[in-house]
Amino acid sequence: HCGLVARTKLLVLLERQGFAVSKLAKESALSYGVVTHHLRLLKNEGTVERKGNRCYVWLATGLGQKRLG
Repeated sequence: HCGLVARTKLLVLLERQGFAVSKLAKESALSYGVVTHHLRLLKNEGTVERKGNRCYVWLATGLGQKRLG
């Protein structure tokens, strides 16, 4: 359940715009490590993608995951 809450926070932010991991961590109030862990999981599902070289920006793909109501 905690993981779903974290991923939902990240996806809500990423639906509006792309973010670097450090900015996502700050905006979501999650630690850098938690953010990178969940981004990796979401990337494997095809829910988010990483763009750029060196300074990566993460974006929602539009596939989405089931949201908490």
